[in-house]
This record gives sequence, C-alpha cells and structure tokens, in this order.
Amino acid sequence: MNETLLTIFIIGTCVAVVIQAGILLALFFSVKKTSERMEAIAKRVEVSVLPVLESTKVILEDATPKLKEITANLAETTTVLKAQVARMDVTFNDAVDRTRLQVIRVDELVSRTIDRVEETTEMVQHTVLTPMKQLAGVVQGLSVGIGSFLNRRRKAAMEASGATEDEEMFI
Repeated sequence: MNETLLTIFIIGTCVAVVIQAGILLALFFSVKKTSERMEAIAKRVEVSVLPVLESTKVILEDATPKLKEITANLAETTTVLKAQVARMDVTFNDAVDRTRLQVIRVDELVSRTIDRVEETTEMVQHTVLTPMKQLAGVVQGLSVGIGSFLNRRRKAAMEASGATEDEEMFI
C-alpha cells in the first residue's frame, strides 16, 4: 500500500508541476504582451510628448531672463511707489494741518465779527434808537396835544354853527 500511496503522491505532484508550468507559461505570454504594449505606448509618448517638452524647455530658457527682469522691475516699481505714497502722505497731512489752522482762524475771525456786530447793534440801540424813541414819544405827544387843541377849536366852531354831536360822529 505504501507504493500505491507513493505513486498517487508522485502523480499528484506531477500534475501540480504541470499546472504550475502552464500558469507560468500563461504569465510569461501575458507579461510579454503587456511589455509590447508598454513599448508601443513609450514610443508614442517619445514621439509626441518629447518634442513638446523640448519646446517647453526652450520657451522656459528664453523666458527666464525676461521673468527675472520683470521681477526686478516690479520690485523697483514697488519701491518707487512706496516712496511716492509716503511723500503723498506727508503732503496730505501737511495740507490737512494747514487747512485745520485756516479753519480755526476763519472761525475766530467770524466769532470776532459776530461779537463786534452785536456790540455795534447794542451801541446803535443805545445811542440812536433810544433817543429816536424818546423823540417819537415827544412828537406823538405834540401830535396828540395839537390834535386835541384843534379838536377843541372845531367843536367850538361847530357849536357856534349849530351842528350837533350826532352830525359830528357821522362825519
């Protein structure tokens, strides 16, 4: 029975080795096919992408000095612009300070003018208007007095002519 078992194991081992050899052979053909495809893709990439990469390299080599010059110009422009802004800031602050001072001066001038106008108004009222009121009072008093005097004469003349009070009120 040992020999039978040994024969069965040997046959099983042979079958496994043949299957493994078949699998390895299939793997070999599959890898060979994939390798051929990869080589074809590499050739296509080499043909189409490499010229693009070369032209890109040439463009970058040509643009690098220009980009460096642009960067230097931008840095210089930024420096000049900062200086100009600082100068404008100083000028603007100076103008604001001067304007502030002028506004203060104008305010003081207007305040003094208003004070003088008020003083002048008070002085005119005391020196001109008060005597004018007094004069107006005197004139009004004289007017009333003269009116009263003339009114008495008219009444006396009417009484002499025979006019009654009713007629006088009618007129």
